Amino acid sequence: MNNDPTSVKKYPLLCEILAVHQRNLRATYTVADVAALFNVSARAIQNRVASGQLPARDLPGRARFLSEDLEAFLIASRKKVQRRAA
Repeated sequence: MNNDPTSVKKYPLLCEILAVHQRNLRATYTVADVAALFNVSARAIQNRVASGQLPARDLPGRARFLSEDLEAFLIASRKKVQRRAA
């Protein structure tokens, strides 16, 4: 997979992070791949998986992450702005 216009429309947040790291969109990602993209430890990614915040696919060998799962995680991770009462 590459960063074609269709992929960028489908996964805009993930493609933006991949562009910063000068990487192309792939079919699957490992825990180490995701940790490197998000600049966190592999343990931090494993904790998100264990808590149910980040879905992982149990494919032969190791957990894998699909682009759609990472995009959904990024969308869900947006911080909500709290408004002050006037």
